[in-house]
Amino acid sequence: MNFKTTDIIIDNVVVAKIFRYKKNKIKGVKFLTNNNLNLQVGVMSHPKNYLIKPHFHINKKRLIKNMSELLILFSGKLEVYFYNKKLKKCKSAILNPKDMILLISGGHGFKVLKPLQMIEIKQGPFVGTKDKVRF
Repeated sequence: MNFKTTDIIIDNVVVAKIFRYKKNKIKGVKFLTNNNLNLQVGVMSHPKNYLIKPHFHINKKRLIKNMSELLILFSGKLEVYFYNKKLKKCKSAILNPKDMILLISGGHGFKVLKPLQMIEIKQGPFVGTKDKVRF
């Protein structure tokens, strides 16, 4: 599996990255995002019996400025709307099965175009109405 990455830019800021599924095969580990983002996305492809060395991640205090979320579509079709700082809709994109989107910052909304199944991954802890503003 492989993905073609497209940046969504509003007011000269990358607010999202769309990863469109491609059937091209990769070998090993390929990260689709830069190391400076607070949520990183990578893909892996290894042969049978390949060993990933045991490891653990070092706990470090980090300052997170943006709440990011990753959506992975399994089935259906989803339209994503992107808003500027004045809450005006500026752009949209349509996602299909196996596509992913990393929402980095800014306002966004969704419309389900075909019955949908997806996974949402976001940073926690998440405190509901204290962490989200609806408009």
